Amino acid sequence: MKYIFISGGVISGIGKGIATSSIALLLKSAGYKVTPIKMDPYLNVDAGTMNPIEHGEVFVLDDGTETDQDLGHYERFLGESLDKNSIATQGSIYLSVISRERNLEYDGECVDVVTYVTEEIIKRIKDAGRASNADVVVIEIGGTTGEYQNILFLEANRLMRLKNPEDVIHVHITYLPIPASIGEMKSKPAQMSVRDLNAVGIQPDIILARSEKPLDLSRIRKLSITTGLEPENIISAPDMDSIYKVPIGFENQNLTERLLDKLGLKREGKDLKEWREFVEKIDSVKDTVKIAIVGKYFATGAFTLVDSYISVIEAVKHASWNLGLKPEITWLDSGKVLDNVEILRKFQGVIVPGGFGSRDIEGKIAAIKMARENNIPYFGLCYGMQLAIVEYARNVLGLAGAHTTEVDPDTKYPVIHIMPDQKKKMLERAYGGTMRLGAWDCKLKAGTLVRSLYGKEEISERHRHRFEFNNDYLEKFMKSGLVIAGTTLDGQLVEIIELKDHPFFVGTQFHPELKSRPLSPHPLFVGFIKAASNVT
Repeated sequence: MKYIFISGGVISGIGKGIATSSIALLLKSAGYKVTPIKMDPYLNVDAGTMNPIEHGEVFVLDDGTETDQDLGHYERFLGESLDKNSIATQGSIYLSVISRERNLEYDGECVDVVTYVTEEIIKRIKDAGRASNADVVVIEIGGTTGEYQNILFLEANRLMRLKNPEDVIHVHITYLPIPASIGEMKSKPAQMSVRDLNAVGIQPDIILARSEKPLDLSRIRKLSITTGLEPENIISAPDMDSIYKVPIGFENQNLTERLLDKLGLKREGKDLKEWREFVEKIDSVKDTVKIAIVGKYFATGAFTLVDSYISVIEAVKHASWNLGLKPEITWLDSGKVLDNVEILRKFQGVIVPGGFGSRDIEGKIAAIKMARENNIPYFGLCYGMQLAIVEYARNVLGLAGAHTTEVDPDTKYPVIHIMPDQKKKMLERAYGGTMRLGAWDCKLKAGTLVRSLYGKEEISERHRHRFEFNNDYLEKFMKSGLVIAGTTLDGQLVEIIELKDHPFFVGTQFHPELKSRPLSPHPLFVGFIKAASNVT
């Protein structure tokens, strides 16, 4: 088994996740079985308890593991579903070591950070490879070189390379800024980044040089001299208008050949045909479709963090490009929509994505009412479905004050309530990893829109929620015209709702965006974009 470690320097958000995904795709296209793994330096056991505004989207896997958003990139680029072996936080690693110590599995030894924690990291990496029978494991090291938080991951890298130098290589992503006041690309931060890596005993084999523009020969030569790498091992990684073009840019610079050569492997195949065709389609689209995403996890100080809903955004792109359309996505803070709901008339479709808590909920409900009453295609995801139920109860069924008990525990009409098994967990404050998580089977009702879009009776989709449709109100909703389009196989939980006599009004308790792929857009998003654009 071969191993590629990927680190980043100078700044956070440099693109390690996209680089890892791209390298995994290139090696897969070369004929090898590849598995990626994210090593995250935070002490949270998983990403499930983190604030999306600060950390970005929580991406849920089929097995229910709550992960970093980079796992979403891995799945989208590889076109494969991953599992818990593809994520390892420092918190989960420490938890494993401490649990084993408590169980006397170290036979009374003094348990030190170096040796025991690094051994656990190496074990996780090798287990990930074995679990998927991989030829190559690609390991993304979170954080930035020079920080103390990820030093143990780098030490694990050093130890693995020391024992098997022919099987382990290191790719370092660094940054060459172009200060506006100077107008010249500066290489010194990249040089210092590599020096930080050298200081912990690692010499990179390949540098991916990130910058706004492609590197010129002068910078490549300077980096070659100061870092000790041959010029051909310095790959330019300029900004691109689509992340899906990154693998093509790397392939055109022979990165695949450089990686294979350093690992002692030969190309077994070369198949980026579908990916190239997909990228060409992105550039060829002309007609636009205007979509509003009404959410509350955008604002962070004076900035907007679209990473909170990155899978939704990518799913909209996949479906739009597949239909020959260019998506124009506008992010609307639900707190501001309430006072200006008429703004939604400018858009061809409205999405209310997932979320938690009471903040700015009335803005979302107002947006849903606007979409329902004015025949604007609407797609509600998880909380977006639950709030569609609340809106319908209030404004169609006449149940004034109807709500979800998540927001109003004392509401007279609890049309959305906590799942019975979740109530005890909440009383015990058992928040981490306790929601209804992962892939669950769903049965679709014959004759519904969603059944026609999926083209089959049973589906499997990923969930992340504690609250559900209250079946005490089921008959009242159905009599009024609301369609229960999908349920769990036993019929006990409502999974999808839709409205007849509307261009597209669908709510899902699950998160379909998590299974959308560039080469295979999710059918519900395709249906939504079709309705929004009037594509037949």
